[in-house]
Amino acid sequence: MLHFSIITLGKLKEPYWREAAAEYIKRLAPYARVEIIELKEEPFSEKDNPEIIKKKEADKIFAALKKIPSAYVIALDEHGEQFSSQALAAKISRLTMEHGSQIIFIIGGPLGLAAEVRKRAGLVLSLGAITITHQMVRVTLLEQLYRAMMITQNRPYHY
Repeated sequence: MLHFSIITLGKLKEPYWREAAAEYIKRLAPYARVEIIELKEEPFSEKDNPEIIKKKEADKIFAALKKIPSAYVIALDEHGEQFSSQALAAKISRLTMEHGSQIIFIIGGPLGLAAEVRKRAGLVLSLGAITITHQMVRVTLLEQLYRAMMITQNRPYHY
């Protein structure tokens, strides 16, 4: 069975995001185990250097990655590679055949990811050219993972 881990900075604060995420995790359960690893966001103000904040968050991400050393890592970033839903499903299938059944997705905080996190990833993935909140990214990623499973299984959800 597939195992998706999502390392994310921050919690889903509003109940509607938590409910949406829980729904897609429930839908994914027959196809993949989903683990959410929430890391504490670094507080910051306009006076703080964004690169220092991202470095502190990167240290937390790398510590979490050490606990799952053999997984394939995908970092989400607005400047990453974009895929259609069908192409993402095919990519996930190929990755699991080539690298094993465990994939880690990394979602940064409001300032994004440090360059060293993007470099560590085997793939930098963009969910589109628009900028969306990191809370919405988590729900969108879960929905796209569910859609990928439905495409792979030739189930009607996508069509």
